[in-house]
Amino acid sequence: MTSLAVPEHPWLLPGELVVPAERGRRRPRRTTRDWVVDSLAFLLGLLWVLFATVDGLSPSPETAIALPYDWMVGADALIGLVCCGLLWVRRRWPLGLAVATLPLNLFSMAAAIPLLIIYFTVVVHRRTAVAVAVTGAGLVTNLVFSWTRPDPVMPYWATVSWGVVITFAVLAWGMFVRARRQLIVSLRERAERAEAEQQLRVTQARHLERTRIAREMHDVLAHRISLLSLHAGALEFRPDAPADEVARAAGVIRGSAHAALQDLREVIGVLRAEDDGAGDAPEPPQPTIADLPALIAESRSAGVRVNVSDSVASPGEVPAALGRAAYRIVQEGLTNARKHAAGAVVTVDVSGGPGTGLSVAISNRWPVGTPEGGTLPGAGTGLVGVSERVTLAGGRLAYGRDDSGDFRLAAWLPWSA
Repeated sequence: MTSLAVPEHPWLLPGELVVPAERGRRRPRRTTRDWVVDSLAFLLGLLWVLFATVDGLSPSPETAIALPYDWMVGADALIGLVCCGLLWVRRRWPLGLAVATLPLNLFSMAAAIPLLIIYFTVVVHRRTAVAVAVTGAGLVTNLVFSWTRPDPVMPYWATVSWGVVITFAVLAWGMFVRARRQLIVSLRERAERAEAEQQLRVTQARHLERTRIAREMHDVLAHRISLLSLHAGALEFRPDAPADEVARAAGVIRGSAHAALQDLREVIGVLRAEDDGAGDAPEPPQPTIADLPALIAESRSAGVRVNVSDSVASPGEVPAALGRAAYRIVQEGLTNARKHAAGAVVTVDVSGGPGTGLSVAISNRWPVGTPEGGTLPGAGTGLVGVSERVTLAGGRLAYGRDDSGDFRLAAWLPWSA
């Protein structure tokens, strides 16, 4: 149930809404519990009307509340029966019925129980201010009733006191029921809100994970495919190469293609596992700074001339996240060099230590002219991904032509002591 404020109906409780009849909307149907409660209330009111009528027709001189005329007993019984019938519609118009039947409290004995039930419904379904106002009006009518129909046994003020006690007992019970219902509605809304927030967090986490996977796929596949293109271009422009070089290049092409397919299969497998709702599958080992020599060797086997300067203090103590970021930076730098500066010498410089940070720099000569066959196409997101990695790590990144005219990709990553 949604909490709505309806300025046109200030007597409503939070969570209740008046639906205009002209909109053609149906009111909620009675539940089985509502039918049981309404039936019991009707039977209770009917039994009280029967008891009050029988007592009025054959009064006991000691205890009966006598009426001045005999026809008043039948009229009182008829009023009680009408009020019993109103119990079936009290949920729809509790306040209106309470106000309309308020004058009956001045003299009717047979309608006492049905009127108390209507009053209880007002306390449960309307605001405290409305319930207090109806209670005050009821206490005033109680003063008049005790005077118009005096009890032969108890004095006037004792009868009034009993009426006040009964009224406040019904008020307390109704407010307790109302508070309990509001608490249940609040807890239900809180549970629904928590479930919706949890689903939103899961969706956001899945989206972030997919973004990370896409970034990893770009880094890995761009590196593999650039190797394939480099060796295929060598075979294309040197058809007269010795057979052993052709065989070695073909082997590198086959190995790179196999590795690219394997990487692609792993990424697609992770995405399919997420779509199927499967549990978290163990991810393959992520590269670290210890895998840099293998990355350099792979590029050299593809014909790229790479000069490496590695002066990292305590390489075994490099944090995993820091080493992975450095690996991806070097990988992106080598991939860009193969794409846009084929044949140029690439210099890789990795240095730093705990407390001073980790510096990674990749530089190559700026390409002159356009290589034969054109440059390899790229998605243009490699440097964007590197920039995001460095930013998340709290480091700095710079790339572009330096003072000497070379292209330089340099990053500094914090490494706490």
